[in-house]
Amino acid sequence: MALNKVEICGVNTSKLPVLTNEEKDELFTRIRQGDETARERFIQGNLRLVLSIIKRFASTNENVDDLFQIGCIGLIKAIDNFNMELGVRFSTYAVPMIIGEIRRFLRDNNSIRVSRSLRDTAYKAIYARENLMKKNQKEPSITEVAAEVGISREDIVYALDAIQNPMSLYEPVYTDGGDTLYVMDQIRDKKNREEAWIDRLSLSDAMERLGEREHEIIVLRFFEGKTQMEVAELIGISQAQVSRLEKSALRVMRAYLSA
Repeated sequence: MALNKVEICGVNTSKLPVLTNEEKDELFTRIRQGDETARERFIQGNLRLVLSIIKRFASTNENVDDLFQIGCIGLIKAIDNFNMELGVRFSTYAVPMIIGEIRRFLRDNNSIRVSRSLRDTAYKAIYARENLMKKNQKEPSITEVAAEVGISREDIVYALDAIQNPMSLYEPVYTDGGDTLYVMDQIRDKKNREEAWIDRLSLSDAMERLGEREHEIIVLRFFEGKTQMEVAELIGISQAQVSRLEKSALRVMRAYLSA
């Protein structure tokens, strides 16, 4: 893998910008307000992070342009899911997500080869989507993306499906003092508000065995569909404490229900 290339995917890596922590915080605040210019600057300012990560995969002999593109997808996912209130730097959050994206690509690319032309079509569609979002300030339709790149709608859908890799809910995001935060902890659970299993189990009796704080956490997490971070904000403790108390409460409840 030619990691000494100066230009990767049309990007001059010798001239990539570097952002200070203060600039990152300012840009991310603007991103959350819908500022697409700030989003583009934030992506550009973190491409060095992607470049440093793909160097870890030098022994794979994969095309460096492909790995850089996949790393950029991981970077964009990290930007879309990052929460400043986690209390960690963006790079700490983004690194495992970028690595995970590349590892999934390598795993799936080894078992089922997606043609280069198909991947190129998918990448063109992804970048066209980003450009259209920046230009129109809204999510473009597949038809609009297809018109932008000059490829049929059906081919766009097929290409995107071909490179799509599901992210495990147990994908680690970061570790705080031994307590790992997983993707599932960042996702709001809307479905379980009405899930039938809640009605089928004798949860009220099991929950009476919990302390006041543990009871509140279980209600917020599994009845109101809050994330661990949202629960932590509501009751005024850290996400790591919420995680420990939640696990302890679930152990107590499982022990009671299985007795």
